[in-house]
Amino acid sequence: MFSKKYSNFLFTLIMGFGMSLLMTLIITFINTGMDDKFINRFLKAWSISFPIAITAILIVAPIARKFVDKITKSS
Repeated sequence: MFSKKYSNFLFTLIMGFGMSLLMTLIITFINTGMDDKFINRFLKAWSISFPIAITAILIVAPIARKFVDKITKSS
């Protein structure tokens, strides 16, 4: 198992992996359809979207966390 100090980093990697994979897969299919070159188009798009997703999570997550803390109450 991993140390708790790596939880934010692991969350970012797992969330970025899953979200970029799913979104790229669906968007590539919607835009280009399924044919014999689908996997190549998908992998090319995903190789671009994965680092962008990681960067976006690193920037947006702390802002979103602060916003959620402001609009919610502790019980």
